[in-house]
Amino acid sequence: MRRGHQLLLLQGGVEFFPALIEAMDAARMVVHLETYIFEFAGSALGVAEALERAARRGVVVRLLIDGVGTPMVPQEWQRRFAEAGVVMRIYAPLGRLGLLVPRNWRRLHRKLCVVDGVVGFCGGINIIDDQDDVALGRLTAPRLDFALRVAGPLVEDMVDTMEQLWWRTLAARRVRQREFKAAWDALRASRPVGDFSRLLQKIEALAEAQEDARVEGPYGESAPSPLGVDGARATLLLRDNVTHRHDIERAYLKAIGEARQEVVIANAYFIPGRKLRRALTMAAARGVRVRLLLQGRYEHFLQYRAARPVYQRLVDAGIEIHEYAPSALHAKVAVVDRRWSTVGSTNLDPLSMLLAREANVMTNDRRFSGLLHSYLDGLVQHTGQLLDTGALNRRPWVQRQLDRVAFAVMRITLFVTGHRY
Repeated sequence: MRRGHQLLLLQGGVEFFPALIEAMDAARMVVHLETYIFEFAGSALGVAEALERAARRGVVVRLLIDGVGTPMVPQEWQRRFAEAGVVMRIYAPLGRLGLLVPRNWRRLHRKLCVVDGVVGFCGGINIIDDQDDVALGRLTAPRLDFALRVAGPLVEDMVDTMEQLWWRTLAARRVRQREFKAAWDALRASRPVGDFSRLLQKIEALAEAQEDARVEGPYGESAPSPLGVDGARATLLLRDNVTHRHDIERAYLKAIGEARQEVVIANAYFIPGRKLRRALTMAAARGVRVRLLLQGRYEHFLQYRAARPVYQRLVDAGIEIHEYAPSALHAKVAVVDRRWSTVGSTNLDPLSMLLAREANVMTNDRRFSGLLHSYLDGLVQHTGQLLDTGALNRRPWVQRQLDRVAFAVMRITLFVTGHRY
């Protein structure tokens, strides 16, 4: 945890996209964006156009998108980005065998953006219209999701991790093309050294020239916000398949293990592993109120069905499960005792915890955590449908058998791939 951060919570694309576009339109040096889904339609088009504008005025613009989340970029936008100078790369293209190859299950799921090394964005919101859904089609109401606009020391950590992944992605591409010298040069650049090092020095000089550490001036006035604070202690947590395999999970376990009053979690795909299930049930057993706001819509067979047996155990342990009713839920946020909170891209399921690259901002700022708690409390009370043991047991026998099949398939798949969860 480091001091001196400005944290501003943004709900949905309706708040996230304008903040992102404002920062991009003010960029002087570099815009670096990572996302799982980039849909070139609806309100998301504004972000694509902002990237194009920035590149045309000489800003270095880098876009990294996942090969599963965004399997195809429209030809028109490939051309427009190329003409403007936007450098776009695809993370882990699937190839002919696709997801039949287990290593292709490791995806880029984090959503990060840094502008000029001064302002960063981290959260769960993809670049897709709030009422468009890949699995559900056109939604009748906007999905529930969150992102965080950040200024302060941890933005440098965002720059480091994004820069390293950018050059390693280039190295992997060169290896596939049998350009081994170019691959080696890209790996060396991921340290980072070379041109980016000089660019980073310029960015740091630009940041030092600002009168205030807050996001002001060309990035918009830091006006008082009901879900924003200055001077917060915060840190960036990552999950990858090398050095940060369990950082985010451990942060959750520690916070829940120290909980004394209440745990509130809003999470889209919730199939917690044995450690997290144990932490939640132990918290409930010692009198902590545990409330979960989860996805109520059927999107994918395994994610929806395999969660039901877990729900049964948690409800039996005294944990409240509320399914979000108005629309799809895509949030990944949590608050513990109104003193610890996190906002990011991490689902509490095997894909996020074991395979995907994820990023969360964590803070122990009581002001921000209290504000987020109040917001989530209202959502749980007014938009969630409470599940109980009776309702789960009254479901048709066929549905309950499908739940068991899905859970078994998930466990077998994890066993075959060598993961314990």
